[in-house]
Amino acid sequence: MKIVENTTFDEERALYGSDGILVRDCSFDGPADGESALKESRNVQVIRTLCNLRYPFWHDHNLQITDCKLTELCRAALWYSDHIEIKGTKLWGIKALRECSQVAMEDCHIVSPEFGWSVKEIKMNHCTVESEYFMMRSQQLKFSQVEMKGKYSFQYIKNGVFDQCRFDTKDAFWHAKDVTVRDSVIKGEYLGWYSDGLTLINCVISGTQPFCYCKNLKLIRCEMKEADLAFEKSEVEADLTAPLISIKNPAGGRIEAPAAEQLILDDENGKAEIIIGGKPVERRTKGTDC
Repeated sequence: MKIVENTTFDEERALYGSDGILVRDCSFDGPADGESALKESRNVQVIRTLCNLRYPFWHDHNLQITDCKLTELCRAALWYSDHIEIKGTKLWGIKALRECSQVAMEDCHIVSPEFGWSVKEIKMNHCTVESEYFMMRSQQLKFSQVEMKGKYSFQYIKNGVFDQCRFDTKDAFWHAKDVTVRDSVIKGEYLGWYSDGLTLINCVISGTQPFCYCKNLKLIRCEMKEADLAFEKSEVEADLTAPLISIKNPAGGRIEAPAAEQLILDDENGKAEIIIGGKPVERRTKGTDC
């Protein structure tokens, strides 16, 4: 393996097409403002290195990034790459991960709008994230102990599992398909609209108008806080452990909750069974206070 260390590169395609290279304690930075430092490379290890220039890791195969910093100027850092491991790294440039596959991330700090679009097979463990449109259209996600803040997350994702996560978001999981969230805290307005096969287990959920227009929605032993106008037009099986503000015209399934301040059941097509405080609710043609 070729070893490159304690060197600063600022030219265009500085290490382009490398195969079997260790880059250690280096910097990609400088007045030449070159881009694509390691484009079209394979079998690459990058350790304790500063990336302050654009597009460093495009079309790479078998890439390891450890204890590095990818700054705000390191735009679109990883695109079209596969078999990637990233540990202990700061990724602060916009669009930092896109069209990649087989990605494993651990102990990373991400500040990157539009992060993770169209990624396949990504594992993320013990990471913190600030992003908008996070992970859009990605597939086969497995997240554990991830803290995320930002709007419009996890839209159009498929086949995801999330364990012990904390999400402060809005419009999250829109159009998501076959996703399971366990033992997590989710704060978000308009959560899960148009999803299909979204399951939440032992979660704490807060925010206005959650889970509308859903199919195959399941909530198992979940607590919903500040939830009003919930489940409109949705097919849902819900076992809830705390009172709701209001439920509005669920399309089908069964909802059981200890209490609800208001039921709005004025849609004749709403067929869901609703049980409040252990008692079935009779269908009405107008809103009902409980």
